[in-house]
Amino acid sequence: IAFMSTALAIPFAFLVSFFMARNLMGKTPLQLLIYNLLRMLANLVRSIEPIIWAIIYSVWVGIGPFAGMLALMVHSFASLTKLYSEQIESIDRGPMEAIEATGANRIQVVWYGVVPQIVLPFLSYTIYRWDINIRMATVIGIVGGGGIGTLLLQYQGLARWHEVGTIVILTAFVVWLMDYLSARIRAAIY
Repeated sequence: IAFMSTALAIPFAFLVSFFMARNLMGKTPLQLLIYNLLRMLANLVRSIEPIIWAIIYSVWVGIGPFAGMLALMVHSFASLTKLYSEQIESIDRGPMEAIEATGANRIQVVWYGVVPQIVLPFLSYTIYRWDINIRMATVIGIVGGGGIGTLLLQYQGLARWHEVGTIVILTAFVVWLMDYLSARIRAAIY
């Protein structure tokens, strides 16, 4: 659930984040309108917790892992677009101006002037979001989003405390392992 929700949110968040960066979108009234609408939508989606999204999707598509994955994907999309767009807004304008001076079109300016500056921070944010989704997947399962949370709730309801304890310990271990690995990957990147 965590991997799929993160993997499916990344391409959409990557593309939309360019339209949510004020330094790329603040030139015409239409661009400013698009920028403001996308910001407002992302803020609205982010303000609703993933557990609420899981309840909504459980009603729409039925109880199970698909509903949980959709809930985490929607929240990840909104969170990543916010993080990505703020990173784009903080880039050095110099490379963009140099590429614009060569007569490059808008897409070339973004591809060669912006993307090289944001790849590493984007990767870091993505790994962090995957780490969050791993932790949230257990909670999402408790409300009908499938996965290990559903199993945990079933074992708890049957008073099978050894299994409950095993799931809690394994979940904590996986979260710790992901935190450790993501810290190592981020350290290797920078």
